[in-house]
Formats: sequence, C-alpha cells, structure tokens
Amino acid sequence: MQPVDFTTLMAICADLRDRSLPARLEQVFQRDRFRLSLALRTLQGRGWLTLCWHPQAAHIAMSSPPPKAPDTFTFSDQLRHQLNGLALVSIAEIAPWERAIDLQFAQRPGDPIRWHLIVEVMGKYSNVILVNQENTIVTAAHQVSEQQSSVRPILTGQPYINPPALKNRIPSLEESFSDFWGRVGLIPGPLKRQLLQSYRGLSPRLIESWLSGTAIALHQPTDSLSDADWSLVYERWQYWLHSLQQGMFTPGWTKKGYTVMPWDRVEAVESVQNLISGYYNEHLNRQEFSQLHHQLQQKVRSHLGKLHQKALLFRERLNQSQDADRYRYLADLLMAHLHQWQPGMAAIELADFETRKPVKINLNLEKNGVQNAQALYKKHQKLKRSQLAVQPLLEAVETEQRYLEQVETTLLQLAEYGTAEDLSTLEEVREELIEQKYLDSPASDYQRNSNRSQPHRYQTPSGFEVLVGRNNRQNDRLTFRLAGAYDLWFHTQEIPGSHVLMRVSPGEVPDTEDLQFVANLAAHYSQGRQSKQVPVVYTEPKSVYKPKGAQPGMVVYKHERILWGCPQEAALE
Repeated sequence: MQPVDFTTLMAICADLRDRSLPARLEQVFQRDRFRLSLALRTLQGRGWLTLCWHPQAAHIAMSSPPPKAPDTFTFSDQLRHQLNGLALVSIAEIAPWERAIDLQFAQRPGDPIRWHLIVEVMGKYSNVILVNQENTIVTAAHQVSEQQSSVRPILTGQPYINPPALKNRIPSLEESFSDFWGRVGLIPGPLKRQLLQSYRGLSPRLIESWLSGTAIALHQPTDSLSDADWSLVYERWQYWLHSLQQGMFTPGWTKKGYTVMPWDRVEAVESVQNLISGYYNEHLNRQEFSQLHHQLQQKVRSHLGKLHQKALLFRERLNQSQDADRYRYLADLLMAHLHQWQPGMAAIELADFETRKPVKINLNLEKNGVQNAQALYKKHQKLKRSQLAVQPLLEAVETEQRYLEQVETTLLQLAEYGTAEDLSTLEEVREELIEQKYLDSPASDYQRNSNRSQPHRYQTPSGFEVLVGRNNRQNDRLTFRLAGAYDLWFHTQEIPGSHVLMRVSPGEVPDTEDLQFVANLAAHYSQGRQSKQVPVVYTEPKSVYKPKGAQPGMVVYKHERILWGCPQEAALE
C-alpha cells in the first residue's frame, strides 16, 4: 500500500484550504478504531473530513458520509464535547517538512485559536491528538506511555512535543545546480539512496515519479550520471519545489498507485480528495474483507466439525437402539420356555417361535430364568428410550449442519473482494452469525452494518429480471418480501445455495430458454457449482414456507418442478 508522503499531504492541505476553510464543525463520528469523520459546514455545503491513523493507511481526505450507526468510542465523545460548534479556521504545519498538520479551531474566524487537532500522518506512528491553548494534550486517538517510548510519550495532561526533528537538509529553490549536484553526487552511491539521505520531504515514491519516462534508473550510481542526466534530475527537483510553494498539484492514477505530480500519471482525477479517499478506502475495505472472511470461514468450519462429530455419535447410538426389538424377542422366548432353565446355566438354546431353529441366549449365572428375562426387557426399554431421545437430537444437528453449510456456501461465493458491496454482504453474514449465537457479541469497536447489501442482478434472454441472494438475509428478503404472485422461485435440490427469483409480470410466460438460464444461475450459486449438472427445483413463491423457528435462509417448498442446471454454462455478465 502506498503511504502518504509529504508531497501528498501538502496537496491535500492545499485543496482543503481552498475548498473547506472556514468551516463550522457540526458533528464528530468515529466509525472504527482508526477512522474519525468530521462534518464540516461551509458556504458551499456540508462535507465529511476523514482522519485516519491506520498504521498502513494513515491519511486525511474529504470522503463520503460515515454509516448511520451508534458511536461508542470515548475519543470521539471527547472531541464532540470540546469542538462541536466551533469553526475550523486554519490548517497549518506543526514544523517545516513534517508529515503532521494542525487543524486549528476558534469560536469564529478571526477569534483566538482555542483548540489544535493535530494529525500526524507518519506510518505506524500515526496519531490524532487534541491539544488546548496551553499546549496540553487533552485526548489522543492512541496514547503512548513512557514504557512504549521514552523519546516521545503521548499522554493526557502532558505537554505536546513535536516529533523528533529531521536531520536532513531542508530543500530550497535558491539552491543552485552546483550545490545540488555537490550534495547528492559528491560521494558515489545509488541515486535513490543519495537523494533520500540528502534532503527532507523526499520519498521513494516521489523519486520514482521523478525518474519515470527517463533512462535513469533508481539505483544507478551517481558517478555514472551524465551532465544531461543531472540537469534533468535538477529540473524536476525545481518543478517539485515550485509546486509545493504555489500549491499547484496534478492528482491522478499511476500504473502502481496514485500521484499528485504529472510525470507518471496515466489517468487524471478531478480532486485530490477523491483520489486519496478512493485509494485508501479501497485498500482498507480489501484488508477488512480478507480478515473478516478468514474469521467467519474458520468459525463456520469449526462449528461444522463439531456438528459432524455429534452426528456420528448420535447415529452410532441409533444403530445400537435398532437392536431393541431383538432383546424383547429374546425375553419373550425365554419366558415361554422357562421350564428348560436350570440353575448354573451360562447360556440356553431355545427353538425360534416360527422357524424352530435354535436361538442362543446368554444368561447371568446369579439370576434365575425370570430375572434374566426381566433384564432383557429392561434392555429393550432402555434402547427404546434412547432411540426416542436421540432421534430428535440427530435431526436438530442435521438441521444445524444444513444451515451452516448454506453459510459456508455463501462464504465460498464471496471468496474474493471486488467492490464495497462485497464487504457489506460479508458484514451481514457476520451480523447473522452473531444473532444466531455462533459469534460472540460485538466488541466495543464494532459498528453494525447500516447499508443493506444488494443481490446479484441478471437478465434472461427474453429480458426477465433475475435476482440472486448473496447471503441468508438477502435470501429471506427475496423470498418473503420482494417475491410477487407471478414470480418464480428457484433453488438447488437438497444442496445449499442461493435463493434465485425470476421477476414475472402478469400475463407473461417465460419460455424454456429463460427457465434454463435461471436454473444455470441457481446451480452456479450453490455448493454444486463444480459439478457438470445440478438438480434445480422451481415453484411459485407462495409454495415456499419458513418453518417455525427456522434459521435465516432455511425454507421448505412444495409443488416444485425440476430442471437440470449447468453451473459451467451460467451467463454471469
């Protein structure tokens, strides 16, 4: 992930000064452990400024509104208490060439500064710190104790200290070509390393941008550069300094990430805010998706493994209980031939009631014939009771297995991140598992997903709309809320998969090609997607029912008809 360097931070601040100053702070909302949103009201309207101190994705940018969810964080509550209603009047640097800025708040423009919200965009050391007029830290997103850092602790009630000063030379437009060359090239070494060690404000990404489109390599020794090469490097160095001085930047996408300089840009972006917000939100979503998917998959697989062991145990007990009638038969046989029993017998052979073949019955030497028969009757009753007790337990386990296999199928279909919609769908799966008690209650930094995800949408060859549920919540929504009287409902037969709905208007009749199209989709979005053919049932929505107490996505149906879906032939575009 590309970090925000000094040049990018200056481009963001220049754009914010042009568009968002002065602004009234109307709301503070913390969406997770690393992101804070400030609602700023200007003459042009309302916008949300995101401050992010994530170790890999620290940034500041105007972005979309946060989700409508409860905010339970102490940090944001403290900021609301101190800053709500104040005006953001200035965005300043806390020290020359530092990746840290000072958002200054006053009662109104022109009044003395009352609060400083300092945003340090410095990789794993990133932080957001509220400082009062006396330069005392009031609160911080991440407090740093003296045990964690003896150089620069960040603690409530302590004075705010700037980050340790950089030792490299400050770049200057007044520096001549000869001085620049002498500083960078006097001691031979790789060009990239020499530049980074010589001046502040440079980053590997910026130097890579400087040298794009040239024959100069990043690690080319400085003593191998020609005079023309040095002139080109110095020219771009000067252009960079002019851009910083005048606040003129050209945001855009590169082949590997983004840039605010023109040299390696392949696609222009209207606003640096859109560029930064889009880039880091995408990466944070992708990272969150990967972590959440792994967590849910591990949890579901763990529960399925335990259920499998339970089912094996219950089936074993049921198999044992199948012998219940055998014990009653032996007891009846023994009672009918009690006259043949003799003391001291360890076993007795008696003729079968019907076939007259000999049947051997093992006996307890310490019991008489009647007592042995009574023991066999008791064994019969015990096994019968076991059968009555175990059968519903096995059915409950099998029902739970089918539900979790359905969830597992959903996770398999969401194996890779594509868009923010995928993350919303996965968050709904998490909420469902929390509600079903498979996951612990949400931690304090968890925010319930307020943006309802949407199903997949397709069109049949004749133009009928097809909706495919992406998780159990969507499945229930399609089947019991969206489905109309003339629609058709599809699902793989006895195989976990998505609910699929074909929207049909009154008077319209889908033909065979349309039905096969939807059956192929239902087969593809199921656990049988790797098979050549999968049985798919379809019926009217009114023939689909949810049993009382059934888990999300679990239904029964009747009046179904069967098609063979071909998952490999599903038209997914």
